[in-house]
Amino acid sequence: MNNDHAAGPVLSAHQHRSVTVLMGIVVMLAAAAWAGYHALSAFTRTGHSQNRLTVVWASLFLIFLLQTFMYHLERPRPLTSRIARQLDELHVAILVPVYNEDPGYLRLGLESFLRQTRRPDAVHIVDDGSTNTHYAEVRRWWEEAAHHAGITTTWQRVPNAGKRHAQAHAVRVSPEADIYVTCDSDSCFAPAALEQALIPFARPRVQSVAGIVIATNNRANWLVRITDLWFVVCQLVDRSGQSAVGAVMVNSGPLAAYRAGIIRDNLDGYLNETFMGRPVNFSDDSMLTLYAQERGLTVQQPSAICFTAMPEKWSHFNRMYLRWMRGSTIRSIWRMRYLSPARPAFWLHTMRWIQMVLTQMVTLWMLAVEPLAYGNPPPKSMLVVPFLIGWAQGLRYLSIIRSDERIRSRALTWLAMPASILLAWTVLRWLRWYGIVTCAKTGWGTRQNGAEVSLAETPTTVPA
Repeated sequence: MNNDHAAGPVLSAHQHRSVTVLMGIVVMLAAAAWAGYHALSAFTRTGHSQNRLTVVWASLFLIFLLQTFMYHLERPRPLTSRIARQLDELHVAILVPVYNEDPGYLRLGLESFLRQTRRPDAVHIVDDGSTNTHYAEVRRWWEEAAHHAGITTTWQRVPNAGKRHAQAHAVRVSPEADIYVTCDSDSCFAPAALEQALIPFARPRVQSVAGIVIATNNRANWLVRITDLWFVVCQLVDRSGQSAVGAVMVNSGPLAAYRAGIIRDNLDGYLNETFMGRPVNFSDDSMLTLYAQERGLTVQQPSAICFTAMPEKWSHFNRMYLRWMRGSTIRSIWRMRYLSPARPAFWLHTMRWIQMVLTQMVTLWMLAVEPLAYGNPPPKSMLVVPFLIGWAQGLRYLSIIRSDERIRSRALTWLAMPASILLAWTVLRWLRWYGIVTCAKTGWGTRQNGAEVSLAETPTTVPA
């Protein structure tokens, strides 16, 4: 490769399991012992309040144990010579919708395609009627670089119609693709991301693969740090557990791969989804995942890592999170309607809603009903245990080793887990319910006036 076409430093990351897993086991055993101790204490004492507390602690212990067991079952499939030969025969096309993106982030992502250990066969970029720039300089550079690298590429500019329609334009010019890789215009793939994302397709039943998404701008401020912590842990805990049974609910937009038929065969429904008579412009990733679930297994490959820009302002984060919650509500209705009870995804989805409702009820009971109706303030352990469990599960965050950040900086972010838990308990909980109630608001809501996050400086590589 000619370095003139990809001259910036390599932004990379990989998962390191051994030490972090050992630490996680030790701390999680401590958390389980703590929960078990309180369950036993409540069981051996008398009184109605203690009996009620027994149910709370026993349920906490069992849910925690099940969740821990499931996400430890996930194992990334290794690349063998036989699998490599099989995957080399696949035509892989990356779909890149662009709308009012920062040119710096767009170029960073395109550069990452050139550095892949397994390069894509094609990259199709669709400018969805951006209003802030035509990306002329980036386009000239990319078309020359792609030609030099032997990557087929197209660059279209179309009237603004939304992300799904931009993706559809790219699909229509790539009928030869066997695998479609969807990404965002600020996605930056780690060097082995594409190769790793393809490995699960060696199993014929696998229909889609989710990558791990981390924040490019994770040190911009504490909002981004906490968002990165929360998002990565959710992927390596909740989604890893789903992946263990082939039932990933939502693939992340910055990096996901699908068998081409999943998108081609469902393109009409994908473009014309409506809810309560209104077109749905968001939750595209979960819709594609639902199509994949109907045909087979949906898995995560934790060794396929992608960087993306996270919101740096609360207003931006608020709009993004509300969009996620509204989309999650709509998608939940579709899952209950269309997924077969024979699929593990159906039962995982049902259990998630039951768990969410019970959690809200138990929290309300412990913080309001018990103190006001029975004169029993919530036990101090109720405040300690969630933080201890959060720190234990948060050790999964430290398993991602980045080229641009020292481990002590990531440890500092990990220590902020209580802030992430408090945010989830308070603001995000209310936003979730507000998103559920207002799910009929199906507009996108961000980047209407230009990029909300800009690449201020080129990421640098530091020792891990």
